[in-house]
Amino acid sequence: MAQNTVPPANPIAHAAGNVTVALHGWPPAITTAILLAGAVVVAAILHFVLVRIIPKRLLDRRPVLGMLVQRTRRILFLGLAVILLAAVVPAAPVNAAARFVLLHILSAGFIVLIGWTVMVVVDTLTVYKLSRRPDNIQADVMARKHVTQWQVLRRASHVLTILITLAAALMVFPAVRAYGVSLLASAGAAGLVVGLAARPVLSNLIAGIQIAITQPLRVEDAVVINGQWGWIEEITSTYVVVRIWNWQRMIVPLAWLLEQPFQNWTRDSSELIGTVHWNVDYTVPVDILRKKLDEIVHSTKLWSGKVVVLQVTHALVNTIELRALVSARNSGEAWDLRCYVREQMIAFLQAEYPHALPKQRLEIEGQPVPDQASSRSRADAEMA
Repeated sequence: MAQNTVPPANPIAHAAGNVTVALHGWPPAITTAILLAGAVVVAAILHFVLVRIIPKRLLDRRPVLGMLVQRTRRILFLGLAVILLAAVVPAAPVNAAARFVLLHILSAGFIVLIGWTVMVVVDTLTVYKLSRRPDNIQADVMARKHVTQWQVLRRASHVLTILITLAAALMVFPAVRAYGVSLLASAGAAGLVVGLAARPVLSNLIAGIQIAITQPLRVEDAVVINGQWGWIEEITSTYVVVRIWNWQRMIVPLAWLLEQPFQNWTRDSSELIGTVHWNVDYTVPVDILRKKLDEIVHSTKLWSGKVVVLQVTHALVNTIELRALVSARNSGEAWDLRCYVREQMIAFLQAEYPHALPKQRLEIEGQPVPDQASSRSRADAEMA
C-alpha cells in the first residue's frame, strides 16, 4: 500500500540535509564550508539569471528602472546569498550555539540590506529628478524648489534609515536587546546624557525637514547671511553651504539658520532690481542722462526689459545724488548690469559733460564767482 509523501517545508534545507548525509564521515568544518560555499554559488547563479531575464528594452524605456537595476545588482546578490545561507545553516553539522549565532548574524545582515536598498532607491529617484532640472536653474523658481526638497529629504531619509536599520539590526541579538532594556531601566542619567549629546543632530535634522517643507530658502537662492552675500550651493541634513561672491564657502548650521534673520533676494522670483548711485554736480542735465540710461540698458542683454528709472534722490551741499533702478533676470546678471551701467554713465559724463562731474567751488572774498562773472558780462553785452 502506497504511503502519502509530504513535501519538505524547506526544500533548500532538505537538499542541504541530503548533502550533509552524503558527506557523512567528513570533518564537520569541511562539510559546513561546502554547504556555505554551495549556497553562495547558487546565489550567484540565480543572480545572473535574474539580471539576464530582465528585457533590455524595458530598461531603455524606463530610465528610473534601469538606474535602479544597475545600482541594486550587488544588493540583490547579497540578499540571495543571505537567504540561501540562512536556509542551509540549520542543516550544517554545527552545535546549537554556533547555529544560533550564525542565524542571528544573517538576520541582522538581511535587515542591513533592506536599509541599504531603501537608501539606494531614494538616491536613484533623487539623481533622476535632479538630472531633469533646467540648465538656468536660477531663473526657474519651481526647479529650485524641487531641487531643494529632493536634496534635503534625501539626506534626512538617509539619517533616519541608518538609525532605524542599526536599531533593528541590534535588536536581533538578545544580549544587546536585554542590555538596552536594562540600560533604560537602571541608567536614566546615562540616557539623559546621550539625549543631550544627540540634541544638535536631531535639531538640525528637524530643521532640514522644516526647510524642505516651508522653503524659506532654496538651492541657488541669493541670500545675505551675517553680512555675507552669496548663493545657496547645497543643503545637507545638518548644514547649508553658501557660495560667497568671491568663491569662498560659508558653512551655516541649519538650526542656527532658522533662528537667525537673513535676507533672501530670490525667494518668490529670481528677478532683481539693481541700484546704481552717482554724485554729480548741480549743473548736470538730468533729462539727457535719463535718455542715456535708457540707451545703455537697451544695448545689453543683461537687462530684463522691465525697469529702468533715473531719479535725483539727494541734494547735498556740493553735489546731487542720482539713483538708477535697472532690472535683471537673476542676482548674477543684476550685479554685472549695475557695474556696466555705472561704467558707461561715467564714461559718458567724462566725454560729454566733464563740468558735471563733482567739483569743489572756492569763493574768494571781493572776487565774483566765475559763474556770476560770466552771467554779468552777458547781461552787460545785452544792455549795450
